[in-house]
Amino acid sequence: MDCAIPIDSTDSNRPDPLAQIVVVLHRPQAVVNIGATVRAMKNMGVGQLRLVQPVAYTPDQISALAHRSADLLHGTHHYPDLASAIGDAVYVVGTSARQHRDYPVQPDLRRAAHTLLQATQRGTVALVFGTEDNGLQRAELDLCQQVLHIPTDPAYASLNLAQAVLLVLYELRMAAVGMPAPAVPAAPAPTAAELADLEQAWVTALTELDFFETRNPAIPLRRLRRLLHRAQADRREVAMLRAIAHRITRRLRERGQ
Repeated sequence: MDCAIPIDSTDSNRPDPLAQIVVVLHRPQAVVNIGATVRAMKNMGVGQLRLVQPVAYTPDQISALAHRSADLLHGTHHYPDLASAIGDAVYVVGTSARQHRDYPVQPDLRRAAHTLLQATQRGTVALVFGTEDNGLQRAELDLCQQVLHIPTDPAYASLNLAQAVLLVLYELRMAAVGMPAPAVPAAPAPTAAELADLEQAWVTALTELDFFETRNPAIPLRRLRRLLHRAQADRREVAMLRAIAHRITRRLRERGQ
C-alpha cells in the first residue's frame, strides 16, 4: 500500500532536513531489531544508521526483514563506543522509557520533532536508542543534550526498540512536511566531540583548582554539561572557553613548579 507523504518544497534547492538525521543503536542485542529499524528508516526516509557494538549479523539477515535496503546497509557504520558514534553531531538526543530527574526530558514527541528539525539547520542530529533490556544508562545519557520520553501506558511502558525508532521518525517526517525554509545559522555549531573536549579541558582546570576535593565530580559536571547545552554556544565560543580553561591549567601548573 503506497500512501507515502512526500516532503515537498517549491524550492528545488532546499535541503531535506531528514538527510541530517542519523539513527544510533547502542549495543543492539537482536538481529530482528536491527532489521526492523532498517525497515522503519526506509519507510520514513532516513538513511543514516550507526551501530555501537551490535550483535553479529549478516546483510542477508537484514535484507530478509527489510527488502531493498542494500543502500542503507552499505552506508551503515560500526563504532566501538557511543562517543565516537556521535562525535560529528551538533545535537544529540537520547531516548528513555523512564523519567529522569537529572536530565532535560521532553515527553512531547511532536514538540521535540520541531526542535530536532531546527537543529538540522546547524548540522548532524543524532537519535540514540539504547539496548533492548536496559535502555540508555547514565553514562550514555550524559552525552545527550535532550532525552525523549515516549508516553505509554505505565502498566506496560517499555516499547520494542524498532517501535520506538519508528514512532520518533514518524513524528520527524510529519513535522518536516511543509517545514518553512531554514534560516542561515549565524555561526557553525560545535560537534559533540568538540563539546567533549571543552568539558575535559574544564575538568582538568577545575581539578588543578581542587574544585572536586570535597565534591562528587559527577554532579557538578552534569550541571556544567547541561548549562553548555542550554547556551547553544557556537564553535568559536566553544573554542574560546576551551582556551580559557587551558590557560587556567597552564598558569596554575607554572605557579606550582
